[in-house]
Amino acid sequence: MFGKKFTLHILRNMILLKQTRFSQFLDSIEGISTKTLTIRLREMEKEGLIKKALISTKPVQTEYSVTKKGKTLEPVLELLGEFSMRYEAVVIFKDSKPRDFEGVYGRNVRLSSLYDY
Repeated sequence: MFGKKFTLHILRNMILLKQTRFSQFLDSIEGISTKTLTIRLREMEKEGLIKKALISTKPVQTEYSVTKKGKTLEPVLELLGEFSMRYEAVVIFKDSKPRDFEGVYGRNVRLSSLYDY
């Protein structure tokens, strides 16, 4: 599941950026098509990583949320972020200097708490 293109991007956006809508994912994940996004959301729902809720408005809207199972992947996202800060600094930071997670965010900080709003 995680090796499939865009799965980690969707989870990252749901967990860290608190995105819940199809259009938010489509606008914020570069290169993802409507078809691919639909397929990934269905697969993730089937695997129990996310759940879908229909909101009774006109027109009916759909919201996605991360399940308890999906939230357990936050440490994995943090490790991938730390790896990127250390070994892909050229891509991430303007000064191209590697950093470690604690140096950027401090000790005992969960990434999702940085994005709470």
